Amino acid sequence: MDRRALLARAAAGAFVATGLSPVMATAAQAGLPALTRPIARSGERVPVVGMGTWLSFDVSPGDAEALARRALVLERFFAGGGRLIDSSPMYGHAEAVLGTLLPTLPQSRALFSATKVWTPIGSYGPTQMQRSLDLWKLERCDLMQVHNLLNWSAHLPTLRRWRAEGRVRHLGLTTSHGNKHDMLRELLDSERDLDVLQITYNPADRRAEPLMRQAAARGMAVVLNRPFDGGSVPRRLRNEPLPTFAAELGCSAWAPLVLKWELAHPTVSCVIPATTDPEHMLQNLEALRGPLPDARQHASLTTVFDRVFG
Repeated sequence: MDRRALLARAAAGAFVATGLSPVMATAAQAGLPALTRPIARSGERVPVVGMGTWLSFDVSPGDAEALARRALVLERFFAGGGRLIDSSPMYGHAEAVLGTLLPTLPQSRALFSATKVWTPIGSYGPTQMQRSLDLWKLERCDLMQVHNLLNWSAHLPTLRRWRAEGRVRHLGLTTSHGNKHDMLRELLDSERDLDVLQITYNPADRRAEPLMRQAAARGMAVVLNRPFDGGSVPRRLRNEPLPTFAAELGCSAWAPLVLKWELAHPTVSCVIPATTDPEHMLQNLEALRGPLPDARQHASLTTVFDRVFG
């Protein structure tokens, strides 16, 4: 089965069974501009909804069916106005899968690439970063980050050198672990030339808010990983009725409404939900257009989240 047939098969499974079509699912947002925010000290802007690849893109590069489904997710992402895709050497086959699929998608020219260095061995950092570029089939990376602060003191000088050489454009730090927050607080004070903080923040885990404000005060962009807390947030909201104002915000489900609640935080530049489901990608992209919650709507959502998540 060739790639065209596989994509058709994946599309049938994703849309026909649910009664959705890409045109129908995006019609409500058609014509509205994508919301963008700065991602770097230079003022460069990216769409506020990006895409993560943890678990979701860790499939065998030889699994044609799995690749076809991920290709469809990517097609929906770019067609809907997305640009920033985040990955890591930690994510198994994810970088290799991206490198296989992205060159087949003409719209991927809009890509804003974000990956990470993730090794305790400082001297191996350059080799690992070059391998990531090779897997993605890129000559340079838009954003290179130190993953979970692992051996940051060895890797940051390498990242700065690569930026000076034009091999990466922007630098960042990431964590998804609350036990790294004290270390991160000190780094945000001492390392003043970084562009991005990537951190976990969602209705069920709001511990990072002081760090988000600290980073923003230092001129850094804030990117939110795990915006659905690994998928548990939409699942736990499943039986909650959507508020009446969801339609005003262009949201047909809890997932985009959660993303818009997060994007209403004044420090946040981009959220990077991960999915293997083309329908869920369309839902996530509803958060890319239309108004964000106003103060009253945001407070109403926060009340629901406080009750559901404690």
